[in-house]
Amino acid sequence: MLKFASIGSGSRGNGLIVESATGRILLDCGFSLKETEHRLNKLDCPPDSLDGIVVSHEHGDHITGVGRLSRKYKLPVWITVGTYNAAKDNRFYQTYFFKADDTLTVGDLTIQPFAVPHDASEPCQFVFSSNQQSLGVLTDTGHITPIIIERLSQMNALLLEYNYDEHLLVTGKYPYNLKQRVGGKYGHLENNQSTSLMSQIDCSHLQCLVAMHLSENNNDSEKVNALLENLSFLQVVEKYISSQKDGFNWKIIENKG
Repeated sequence: MLKFASIGSGSRGNGLIVESATGRILLDCGFSLKETEHRLNKLDCPPDSLDGIVVSHEHGDHITGVGRLSRKYKLPVWITVGTYNAAKDNRFYQTYFFKADDTLTVGDLTIQPFAVPHDASEPCQFVFSSNQQSLGVLTDTGHITPIIIERLSQMNALLLEYNYDEHLLVTGKYPYNLKQRVGGKYGHLENNQSTSLMSQIDCSHLQCLVAMHLSENNNDSEKVNALLENLSFLQVVEKYISSQKDGFNWKIIENKG
């Protein structure tokens, strides 16, 4: 069994629960402690039921709540050395360091981090797997690399950043330097970059595709939904958009034998 749910996805906070038969982890925690507790409980996932927290990078919308959540509920934290050193609050209950290409194990849940181009100290994204079922996660990435294509091929489910629409970013209210950061090679994925990635990876086992980390200022969910629906070679794949307010409810990867 492999199931997953989001407590929120966007520039104001991120968190993803991934659960197998004997492992349950939270990937990132970019909300206050109180808000995190509220969002986890809404998904029938009390914080003390977690086996730990995995951190992708040190930006506030991904790490703000990690320290307090870890200390209050005595949760171990898996993190790269670069992210740990760059974090404002790294006083975790217990700390385990990993590097890109390591293999982490929590119960029967396997976690495989891989390096991504983003303007952080040692950022990673992840593949989660259990019992021959797999979930790929890719957000906070400035451009597509060969390792990304390799790691995200043959996934059963994929959570993929659709951060911004180029026209909306260029004509929007962000200052020039922030536009350059978001749209740069170490920023975030533009809608068409993400759509292009889907034609480069092996989607033969894909059951579920979720658009993640949409910018509230530089994107439009209707535009993203149209792009998802236009992926004609994914007609049998379930497609969703994750929101900042509610994330998304539990999805289960089915064992199709």
